[in-house]
Amino acid sequence: MEEKFKKLAERFDEIERILQNPEITNDQKKLQAFSKEYNELKETINLGSKLAEIKRALQETEDTINNEEEKELKQMAEEERERLTAEKKEIEEKIKFAFLPKDPLDQKDIIVEIRAGAGGEEAALFAANLFRMYSRYAENKGWKTQLLNTSRTGIGGFKEVIFEISGSNVYSNLKYESGVHRVQRVPETEKSGRVHTSTITVAILPQAENVDIEIKPEDLRIDVYRSSGHGGQSVNTTDSA
Repeated sequence: MEEKFKKLAERFDEIERILQNPEITNDQKKLQAFSKEYNELKETINLGSKLAEIKRALQETEDTINNEEEKELKQMAEEERERLTAEKKEIEEKIKFAFLPKDPLDQKDIIVEIRAGAGGEEAALFAANLFRMYSRYAENKGWKTQLLNTSRTGIGGFKEVIFEISGSNVYSNLKYESGVHRVQRVPETEKSGRVHTSTITVAILPQAENVDIEIKPEDLRIDVYRSSGHGGQSVNTTDSA
């Protein structure tokens, strides 16, 4: 693990130098990509530093337990050891996850499409519930949302709502939300108190990158045609591509 952290630190320093170069601002795509990688590496390196601190604290606690004669202080040290051991395990799990092979799409921003299915107005209300849930989740994560398209119902539901979420690790966090979602509850529109089942579909689509297409003049073929047949004075004198 130490070797992995060493390589991460080297890559982190390399990206830091790249981002400090003013010329990087001329290419926004590269700037965004390097900034995301920088933040990811920083988070993992911070976990490594935290783990090292906990290991040192654990060693000091063990020394206290082994050498302390006063019962009360020894008990306090044992409680501290228990807390540090649990924290160490939690951080080690986070580090293992950070070192797992990453899906190349995990860093993508996403388009979320929510559509009401079976259940009529209640399904539309359920779609609105999920839209608010995803919006608040995005807000809590520090992501940005942008509404792209909606088809509303008269009581505040959505037949369809499409929106964009952008930020760090958006696709990684939400990609498994795709599919059919079902709810069983007494609808607001139901007066008799019967439980209804409603469904909606959620699609999580990674944002496609904008690609600049350069067409060279030598790659173009321009065919010129001239009108034929009967016509006015301009016939046979106008070229059309």
